[in-house]
Amino acid sequence: MWGLLRRRGPSGFSASSTAEEVTAGIDGSGLVAVVTGLNCCRGITADWGLVLAGASSGIGAETCRVLAMRGVHVVMGVRNSSAGARVRDEIVEQSPAAKVEMLDLDLSSMSSVRRFEESFNALNLPLNILINNAGIAFVPFKLSEDGIELHFSTNHLGHFLLTNLLLEKMKVTAIESGIEGRVVIVASDSYKHPYREGIRFDKINDESGYNKFLAYGQSKLANILHSNLLSSILKEQDAKVTVNSLHPGGVVTNIMRHMAFINGMLSTAGKFFVKGVEQGAATVCYVALHPQVAGVTGKFFVDCDITELKSHALDMDLAKRLWDFSLNLIHS
Repeated sequence: MWGLLRRRGPSGFSASSTAEEVTAGIDGSGLVAVVTGLNCCRGITADWGLVLAGASSGIGAETCRVLAMRGVHVVMGVRNSSAGARVRDEIVEQSPAAKVEMLDLDLSSMSSVRRFEESFNALNLPLNILINNAGIAFVPFKLSEDGIELHFSTNHLGHFLLTNLLLEKMKVTAIESGIEGRVVIVASDSYKHPYREGIRFDKINDESGYNKFLAYGQSKLANILHSNLLSSILKEQDAKVTVNSLHPGGVVTNIMRHMAFINGMLSTAGKFFVKGVEQGAATVCYVALHPQVAGVTGKFFVDCDITELKSHALDMDLAKRLWDFSLNLIHS
């Protein structure tokens, strides 16, 4: 098994590569990145269907740490300010020259997303990289404050709105700096397992027939459809901003906290079978920063390599319907 994890793909990296390894020698000085999800739980599916997670000590925090280590000015979007402050302080303690900002952000709240954009603009910074990492997984049925099913609201719609709000700044930054912008959307292999219809447009907020595993898969499918269509739109505009999605791999953290027995079992035994956060953040950092990804857009990455998607995730008609549906929700 460990031999398979170390098998290197076309990128030169493998499932066992760490975020530090995939960014070794890269100078990110002068770049600014927004990273969401320091304190929201990140759902990450392992190939066998179990889903593990990351929180304030998860792949979002590791991504911020490694980007800051490479000289990137990092702006963290955090739901829990005290946990976010601990992450920031740890990064600065390890790398005293690190530039790390922290702003409040709850992706399940459209008003919070809009306040984040206002706060970010007040920093008067450019924006080169947007990493949509925040997420929840396998929660009981619940509606957000905006009346939208929580997986869909947090994992897809909040990021859809955030990306729309920040995209113009990314375009301008790319033109003024001569450096392409990169939108990185952390999805999951769980996109393979949504509801039968893919996206339940007519039943998105319907508790009847709700399944927390399929709801999570639906939100991850939405991430990929969003990535693919946005990439196509930006190519048509000849904008110097790329958009890619990825599966970070199964990572041992606390996503299964809603299932105490399984969570306990995975916390003890899972570390021997799946990735640590150092490996879980590798593909995120690779797609965000590595020169090999320059000009690459509309792709899905696993273990730092481009991977073919299932046909339903390549359905552009479905993607366009989702785009219009999402626009309607954020403007209603």
